[in-house]
Amino acid sequence: MAGNISVSIRDGMEPLEAEWRALEGGNLNSLHHGYDWCRAWIAQYRRPLIIVEGRVNDELAFILPLEKVKGRMFTSAQFIGAEHSNLNTGLLSDAFLRVATPELMADIGARIRAAVSGVDLVLLTNVPRVWRGTPMPFAMLPCVENQNHAFALSMQPDFVATLAQLNAKRRRKKFSSSHRKLGAMGGYAHVVAETPDDKNRFLDLFFEQKGQRLIELDLPNVFACPKTRAFLHSLAQRPQGHDRFALRLHALKMTGGEHAGEFPAIAGVSRKGDHLIVQFCTIGSGPLTHAAPGELLFHLMVESYNTQNVGFFDFGIGDMPFKRSWTNVETVQVNVTLPVTQLGRLAAMKEETTTRLKTMIKQNPALYSFLQRIRARVHNAPQDRAGETDRNED
Repeated sequence: MAGNISVSIRDGMEPLEAEWRALEGGNLNSLHHGYDWCRAWIAQYRRPLIIVEGRVNDELAFILPLEKVKGRMFTSAQFIGAEHSNLNTGLLSDAFLRVATPELMADIGARIRAAVSGVDLVLLTNVPRVWRGTPMPFAMLPCVENQNHAFALSMQPDFVATLAQLNAKRRRKKFSSSHRKLGAMGGYAHVVAETPDDKNRFLDLFFEQKGQRLIELDLPNVFACPKTRAFLHSLAQRPQGHDRFALRLHALKMTGGEHAGEFPAIAGVSRKGDHLIVQFCTIGSGPLTHAAPGELLFHLMVESYNTQNVGFFDFGIGDMPFKRSWTNVETVQVNVTLPVTQLGRLAAMKEETTTRLKTMIKQNPALYSFLQRIRARVHNAPQDRAGETDRNED
């Protein structure tokens, strides 16, 4: 496939819809770059689009679905919905994946920089170096390792074999403990939102519980923006197939006792083929939390999807003890920086320096906790956070 390379820019998705939808089905292409997913995001945020179309020998090789994000100091082209994406690959053809080399990607990177306009920097965040055994082409460009890694569980033919990859005895002990405690407090059921009303109700309850939990933990509420909430509501209402859905909501619901009707744990997941990824999760407050309902919900979800041909249960980006206890695959992600202007060169340096600083801070738990509390007070202050800001990940 390597040969004559062309890179062009479009300001809309529609001209590429047919090719886009054909390309998004590839097993290694992130579900976050699907046509409907991107369209749902831009329907809320309405940022100018920079759709990068790459062809080799006149055959479509890749699509980078980017949007223009204005910051305090510079303007960048970033993946659509990058603020809430766990995994970014771009849309890549199988033929392109087979022939991509650092030399070819250096040529493509230079062509992208020459083709885009109106931005200082192309910033591609959360790109895996290697995704399910395949090197990702855009991770071959100039980049810095993201301060967060992603964690996943490789599913085996049956649940017993899946647990055997972990500390199965400990997992079963925790399940039994949570099951017994919630049973003593009235009993519970594992429920999935099926009706439009239930989907909206589960999501609104998640926003309420997550907001309260983040306040308790002195962390910023990344779900506070009304546009983000509307985006997630729209995803939840999309039609759901057996092996493909934009957002499905799982929960534990108390069925009896004084806590009847309460939801001690809620999670939202997306699926494309055999890849299932956790988008968010939370637990409530009060005495039910002593039963570790979040752990129990994940146990039930993993067991359920183990019978539904899920091969990769992805807990997403971010290092947390419960993720490490549930997973056996760790994925390194990188942030790619392609300066377009002189200001963009400074922006790239800032991005790389900031990312390395965040990595260093995360290695110092006391300092990290202190800075998170400060950030939470600023972020959660009563003000409109729907406007454009410079990227500021944890």
